[in-house]
Amino acid sequence: MATSGVIVRTRSLSVAAAAAALVLVQPSLVIAADDPSTTVTFTVTSGALTLSVPASANLGSGAPGTQISAPIGPVTVTDNRALASASWTVTAAETDFLNGASTIPATDATYSAGVVTTTGTITVTTTDVTLSNTAQTVVTGSAGVGDNTASWDPTVSVGVPAGAVAGTYTGTLTQSVA
Repeated sequence: MATSGVIVRTRSLSVAAAAAALVLVQPSLVIAADDPSTTVTFTVTSGALTLSVPASANLGSGAPGTQISAPIGPVTVTDNRALASASWTVTAAETDFLNGASTIPATDATYSAGVVTTTGTITVTTTDVTLSNTAQTVVTGSAGVGDNTASWDPTVSVGVPAGAVAGTYTGTLTQSVA
C-alpha cells in the first residue's frame, strides 16, 4: 500500500509539471510566424470649448450706501477638445447699470468666482475682480489633459452709491471663454 501512494504522488507531480510546462510553452504555440494579422485602428474625436452661463440673475435689493450681493447661478466651462495640453481663460465684463437716466457704474461691482468644481484633468485658478466695461480674467484653466469641465457659482456684489436714485437697475454681464 505504501508503494502505490508514492506512485500516485509521482504521477500527480508529473501531471502538475507537465501542465506548468504547457503554460510556459503555450504562448509561443499560439502565434506562428506565418499566421495572418490584423492592424486595428480607431480615431478619438474632439469637440469644442464652450461656456454656459445663467440667462439672468437678480441680486436682490438694498438702500443707497449699502452693498447688494448674491450668487448669479452656475457657470460651466466644457472643454471637449481632447487636447494633450489644454488651457483656457474665462473673462467677464459688465456694462454700467441703468435705471432710466440714472446710472451706477460697472466699477461699483465686483465678481468673485468662489469654489470651482472640476472633472477630468485641469488646474483652475480664480481671480476676484472689480468689474468694468473691459473684459478681465476671472478663471483660468491650465495643465489640462483630454476633456475637462469646471463649474462655479460666482457672486456679484454692487456697492450702491449713497446718492443712488430708487428703482430697478439693469446691466449686462458678459462672460466668455477662449
